Amino acid sequence: MCDTFVALPPATADGSVIFAKNSDREANEAQQLEYHAAQTHHAESMVQCTYRSIPQAGHTHAVLLSRPFWMWGAEMGANEHGVVIGNEAVFTRLKVARKGVLTGMDLLRLALERTATATAAKDLIIELLGRYGQGGVAGYTDKTFAYHNSFIIADQQQAWVLETAGEFWAAKKVTTYYTISNGLTIEEDYDEIHPGAEAFARKKGWVRQKRFGFATAFSDWLFTRFSACRVRQEQTNNHLAAGKITVHGAMAHLRSHHQEPYNPANHWLSNAICAHAGYPLTRHAGQTTGSLVAHLTTRPTYWVTATSTPCLSVFKPVWLHGPVLPELGPELTGKFNQSSFWWQFEALHREVLKDYRSRAGTVQKEQAALQQALLAMVYDEQARGYAVTAEAFARAGRLSPGLQDKIKSLPVQHKANLLYRAYWARLNKVSGMAG
Repeated sequence: MCDTFVALPPATADGSVIFAKNSDREANEAQQLEYHAAQTHHAESMVQCTYRSIPQAGHTHAVLLSRPFWMWGAEMGANEHGVVIGNEAVFTRLKVARKGVLTGMDLLRLALERTATATAAKDLIIELLGRYGQGGVAGYTDKTFAYHNSFIIADQQQAWVLETAGEFWAAKKVTTYYTISNGLTIEEDYDEIHPGAEAFARKKGWVRQKRFGFATAFSDWLFTRFSACRVRQEQTNNHLAAGKITVHGAMAHLRSHHQEPYNPANHWLSNAICAHAGYPLTRHAGQTTGSLVAHLTTRPTYWVTATSTPCLSVFKPVWLHGPVLPELGPELTGKFNQSSFWWQFEALHREVLKDYRSRAGTVQKEQAALQQALLAMVYDEQARGYAVTAEAFARAGRLSPGLQDKIKSLPVQHKANLLYRAYWARLNKVSGMAG
């Protein structure tokens, strides 16, 4: 499960556009942060997406992507023109196609590679949706997991919400702020809609009143409720309604939990913004494996974790010009690799999980100090560029091993229940990580 939000002026403190997303996936589903430069492609060439190939564009824009390692598409990302997109799984009454279609993550990446504004990205996703369809198996180990998609699409000037159900869709232009989780939200307040959506829903008997609402007509009630998306949307709406949203505040919200003090072993549903996997039936695909805050000014800054668990992580700044990313280790897989930036942090994260209540604070104290230093470097000292990015990743990378040794020396004061411990022990064994 995931959460994405965007705030526009006058909801932001500095009059910018601020976008943020937590990508929630399976805990061993390492998320690759990568940069692809702009490219020119041969005429009539094809691009292989996750499950199918389609004609390649003549030119693709430079893109920063955060994607589950086994997919072609991405959970979130940005391009050289300042377009940023995040997608969400949504559950609808329509059957999800399993083969021969584009995934929601493919649609996201294609829009970033091929468009230069939020409106154009929205229009392209709609076009591709009609031409190729959407769906596909979206789970890493859970091959029954499949869904339709919703998106927040933003640039420095505007933002759109696009929600889909099979071939049908509704779009709404954002005026102040908006948040999406894992349920449809657009009712009769859409700005644009698939021309056949209402007639189809009425023919199916899904509209029981005179007025037509897209979300009410097309939502699958059971899975939408089971995802706890309304609880998380309420948390984010409360944050956004307070106004004067800042980059630091967006980071803090992505780190937040449903209740504080927080214990990841003590709840069943995915009702926290910073998601922690826990139980195979209810929170298996509920681990935040990557996070992004995009500060869309005239020269956008992208703050990325490139790690799981934002409540324990540091957001590092990235700019899409010149050299972009430092070396983050070998191509990610679902197996532990000490040379990988993502997996090196994951070793620390899983040590904390042995007694989150007592250990998290030790990590968060160090994390907060480094985060404040990086924010000051970028916004007070006006430092920009690859050297700042490289230093940020280097400093964050040096934190993990030392903190892991420190955490290991602490006694376990609050042992989690047996079911929770067994779940993580199995994940550690599968990934090849020591327990």
